[in-house]
Amino acid sequence: MSVTTRRAGLLSVLLAASVALVPPTAAHADGIRAKQWALDAMHTQQAWQTTKGAGVTVAVLDTGVENDHPDLVGNVLTGKDMIGFGAVRGQRPWARHGTAMAGIIAGHGHGVGNDDGVMGIAPEAKILPVRVILEDDDPARAKARNTRGNALAEGIRWAADHGANVINLSLGDDSASAHPEAGEDDAVQYALRKGAVVVASAGNGGEKGDHISYPAAYPGVIAATAVDKFGTRASFSTRRWYATVAAPGDDVVIADPDHKYYEGWGTSAASAFVSGAVALIKAAHPDLTPAQIKRLLEETARNAPAGGRDDSRGFGFVDPAAALKAAARLRPYDLQPAAYGEKYFGSGPDTATSQDDTASWAAPLAGGVGVGLLVVAVVLWRGRRRSHEDF
Repeated sequence: MSVTTRRAGLLSVLLAASVALVPPTAAHADGIRAKQWALDAMHTQQAWQTTKGAGVTVAVLDTGVENDHPDLVGNVLTGKDMIGFGAVRGQRPWARHGTAMAGIIAGHGHGVGNDDGVMGIAPEAKILPVRVILEDDDPARAKARNTRGNALAEGIRWAADHGANVINLSLGDDSASAHPEAGEDDAVQYALRKGAVVVASAGNGGEKGDHISYPAAYPGVIAATAVDKFGTRASFSTRRWYATVAAPGDDVVIADPDHKYYEGWGTSAASAFVSGAVALIKAAHPDLTPAQIKRLLEETARNAPAGGRDDSRGFGFVDPAAALKAAARLRPYDLQPAAYGEKYFGSGPDTATSQDDTASWAAPLAGGVGVGLLVVAVVLWRGRRRSHEDF
């Protein structure tokens, strides 16, 4: 099977790149749900006994989001295009990455009993799409290469002003020249002050020098690193002091505007999973502050590294069910985001052992089932009545 790779883009973000077709033996809808190992790993069935995210709006600052995808119909609000050029709605190079992230967060599946397609972590939450980056294969990208502009900062502020309870940033710049932008930092702090939780991908630079990635490194942001189904740090996942928690980021099933399904990898996906977890917490406890929710995720994470945290997985694997249980004992209070302190410079990228046995949750998943910078995708299923064809 052929594999092609294309890189670069607005905000120096690397998006969906490599595609290969899986034999038609995988073309069964029930096979898609079975491949969503993250649903079991994140204890979603336990969390859904409390809430599925109803009443919460998650802003997806990304490429476009297809509101007519069968797994997202009814869950996508009217958003905003902060770019204003390039591909347009209805064209495939407009909404691939954004649709994939929206599905991870708030996909509700489709078909009888919604048993087909992708199920998100918070399937009753709403998605507020804000287009701030170009797709990897957008023809206009060559003109925008290495141009950051103000789209991200403006998008964060717009989302915070238009009802976003959670802001997902499955994107970032982790190039060697990456540096903080005052306007972006100010926008993040503005959103946090308005009560919106900001989640970002930690970066995919784990094999390229672990360069700091922005916006993940801005104060107050929940930075998501990636692990595989065994709970092991994904080799591509950036190891840095700002890591908050880890989430699924390898062999992740994603929805696509072409109504096929793909397997992807990247801290893009990890960020979306964490945003889904935050949406569940906000739905059950809407008055909790961003700082409280960040602390909840840290204190209830599973499989914590020795010493409590490290740069690879932060405080451990995100566990929304445990966070919901702990949140019931909290009361809202006025916490403001603070700059990172000395405690974030600790044990380094990796530690030898964990407080919990990762295999206790990972091994059953591995046996049972058979992106914000780079997502490599493999098509799994197009649909029962659609022909199987090359992508």
